[in-house]
Amino acid sequence: DYVVVKMIPDNRLPPRHLHSVRTGKTFAVVKWESPYDSPDQDMLYAVAVKDLVRKTDKIYKVKSRNSTVEYTIKKLEPGGKYHVIVQLGNMSKESSMKINTVPLSAPDALKIITENDHILLFWKSLALKESNFNESRGYEIHMFDSLMNITAYLGNTTENFFKVSNLKIGHNYSFTVQARCLFGGQMCGEPATLLYDELGTGEDSSATKSGRPTDVAAVVVPVLFVLLVTLGIGFVVLYMRHRRLQSSFTAFANSHYSSRLGSAIFSSGDDLGDEDDEAPMITGFSDDVPMVIA
Repeated sequence: DYVVVKMIPDNRLPPRHLHSVRTGKTFAVVKWESPYDSPDQDMLYAVAVKDLVRKTDKIYKVKSRNSTVEYTIKKLEPGGKYHVIVQLGNMSKESSMKINTVPLSAPDALKIITENDHILLFWKSLALKESNFNESRGYEIHMFDSLMNITAYLGNTTENFFKVSNLKIGHNYSFTVQARCLFGGQMCGEPATLLYDELGTGEDSSATKSGRPTDVAAVVVPVLFVLLVTLGIGFVVLYMRHRRLQSSFTAFANSHYSSRLGSAIFSSGDDLGDEDDEAPMITGFSDDVPMVIA
């Protein structure tokens, strides 16, 4: 035997299992379950969003018959902090949670250029990749001295560069650049960090930067000079050998010059050798051998 019992819905119960599904820079997706399973009618929920930074409140109404409800809260601010409260429209017991939106990205391509008595920090505009960032908000710059273990706030700017002076020799610094924090430093962008350790050798950074090209030139210039001198000597040697060969050939040609023929006579290698030495010498002609003259 069994008995079917239907429980009377209690609209004073709070929504169950309230949690965040996904959080972005300007939105958050929250999810919860109804106070009881399988509602038989539409249920009206009140979703209150409290901005913990700006101290403002917004209330949204959500109607659903599903046991599981998913809702997207929009028009939030990057890096913001919010308190979300969900309850039935009759102001029953509530479920709450806190969410933090994703802050703005860090500036790209942070670089340092060394000048005579200061350095310049350069970076790309954050507005190139963040549609929610306005250049009028600007950037703020911090510096950490690892030797003194001190972090200093250097200031803010609406430009894409910042001048830093009065750096101490032998100190290592870390610079961070981020979207300017709003409302007492509670809504900040992600920082871009760059280590500056050019002064670690105890020399002035400007001297180090400018000394590198000089050191390279001190090596390259003598090498080029030696190469040029070597090439010059090589050309002189080749020229002298050419002149010597030309003089030897001229003397040799003059020694074989025939004034009767008006040209120089050179014997081939076939005419030289041992065959001339083995040939008998003709001394004269016999009387009984006729001479034929054609």
